[in-house]
Amino acid sequence: MSIRLRELIRAVRSCKTQAEERDVIAKESAALREAFREQDPRYRHRNIAKLMYIHMLGYPTHFGQMETLKLIAANGFAEKRIGYLGLMLLLDERQEVLMLVTNSLKMDLNNDKNPYIVGLALAALGNICSAEMARDLAPDVERLLERQPNPYIRKKAALCAIRVLKKNPELVEEFADKATDLLHDKNQGVALSGVTLLLAICSMQPSMVEQYRKHVPTLCKMLRGLLQGGFSPEHDVGGITNPFLQVKILQLLRVLGRGNADASDAMTDILAQVAANVEGSRNAGTAILYEAVSTIMGIETIGGLRVMAVNILGRFLANRDNNIRYVALNTLAKVVAVDTQAVQRHRATIVDCVKDADVSIRRRALELVYSLVNEANIRNLTRELLDYLAVCDSEFKPDLTAKIATLIQRYAPDKRWHIDSMLQVLVQAGAHVKEEAVRALIVLISNAEDLHGYAVRALYSAVKQHLATAAQSLLVAGGWCIGEFGEMLPTGAHRLSRAGSIDMWQCWQCCKHASVDAAGLSNVPCRCSHLSPFFKPAQTCAAG
Repeated sequence: MSIRLRELIRAVRSCKTQAEERDVIAKESAALREAFREQDPRYRHRNIAKLMYIHMLGYPTHFGQMETLKLIAANGFAEKRIGYLGLMLLLDERQEVLMLVTNSLKMDLNNDKNPYIVGLALAALGNICSAEMARDLAPDVERLLERQPNPYIRKKAALCAIRVLKKNPELVEEFADKATDLLHDKNQGVALSGVTLLLAICSMQPSMVEQYRKHVPTLCKMLRGLLQGGFSPEHDVGGITNPFLQVKILQLLRVLGRGNADASDAMTDILAQVAANVEGSRNAGTAILYEAVSTIMGIETIGGLRVMAVNILGRFLANRDNNIRYVALNTLAKVVAVDTQAVQRHRATIVDCVKDADVSIRRRALELVYSLVNEANIRNLTRELLDYLAVCDSEFKPDLTAKIATLIQRYAPDKRWHIDSMLQVLVQAGAHVKEEAVRALIVLISNAEDLHGYAVRALYSAVKQHLATAAQSLLVAGGWCIGEFGEMLPTGAHRLSRAGSIDMWQCWQCCKHASVDAAGLSNVPCRCSHLSPFFKPAQTCAAG
């Protein structure tokens, strides 16, 4: 005789090696096969419970599938409960043996004596039914949804209907009107299931959205009742009445209001109430506010309401919880395309997030900063990003360097600022600057005739000062510039501030040191740009 479930769990936990565990499972599986052959109904439910535990450990349990069906066909609730649990755990919709349980499901769906047996059948059908089973049992689910007075069964029938419709989308019209009737149910569990069913229908059949828009006032009334209703211990979560239903209603309002001005106007007042009155200090309130913000940004709303939504996200950024801050940054990245000006008000907080210890927040904040930059704020944002580039982690530098270089090239207010900013990037993170950015800087300098002297002196000073640690990109840009415009170094044209006279012998030595690395470069243009500056200072020194 096999052991009890509790004893099996204790034996498995006491195993010190995988081999010991396999021996225990093999021994118990053999005992279960023997028990199934004896057809003893007294311990069948206990054996199936052990079979489910063995399945959860990852061992084969196909030999007990028929015993599960026998438990479902039993008359007692205890046997059916284990049987349906085993059905959902040990089988799936792809197995042919599942069709054998269709008749038992139909009988249990029509059970008038025990509503909990009906609930078991609905739960199993909603989890593993195939397209054929859904088509055969859809009339029974529809009947329970429409005529069953017990809210426990109506709630489960609505959730089961979602699976039925996913397997047979052509049945949507048969459930469309019955789903809206659930919105008027006084039981909040039934109402929640009804809203969830409506969301599923709108997702599967977008043409139904127009038909459901007439129910926007009903949904707004439900949401207002939840906001203004008194304390309800049955549905209270963190001091908020049924946040699950509020979140689902907001999601449905977003679907119904998208692209329709009339429906959006009808829900504007209630969205403003949610944004103003819900306390976001706890997770339940934060979830509601997040859905409210998503709904406001997803429908045709006025600018004032959008500003309120962005301010909520700004408060999220100040939260200590990294998950909430990440959600806020992710949402702001979507909002910036709709209302950039409102997001700009929180620019300082967003830039601070770039310096956060969490790498996921840093990357998301950097993407958002990239979206916020324009010609008006490029100087301030670039300065802040360059300050952070000097101290940021090495694994974050490549992304940050690439973003800064792209922003400088796109929004530079003038060519001199462009040269100065790119030079700072080359000095601080030259190893991460891409060849395209260096080439673009060289083209810019070559086309700016009035800045040739300024650029060559700036690059020479940078190369000389950081020669021991200079990256290849800085040496390439400096080498090319000195090679092209080295004759302007002694003249002092466009002198740098605080720059003294340049010793051409030092310049020659500097270029000679830079050209030593040329032989190790695989890129031919890089080798040429390293070698070319060697000649002009040498010629100047020889002439002197």
